[in-house]
Amino acid sequence: MFEAIIYTTAAVLLYLVSDWILQRLELRAGRRFEHRSFVFFFIITVLAVSSFAIVQHFLTNR
Repeated sequence: MFEAIIYTTAAVLLYLVSDWILQRLELRAGRRFEHRSFVFFFIITVLAVSSFAIVQHFLTNR
């Protein structure tokens, strides 16, 4: 049960952080990206793989 809470919290945070990063990138570019869903998907995938690996590491070493 504890793992489910950790992973769910991480997923929500990943969504919020990915959206924030995408908005900052668009602000820097001065326009909305044409294929913003692909950019968002790339950002959240990279963050998810790395953060879930970190969470898994801490959960197995406790």
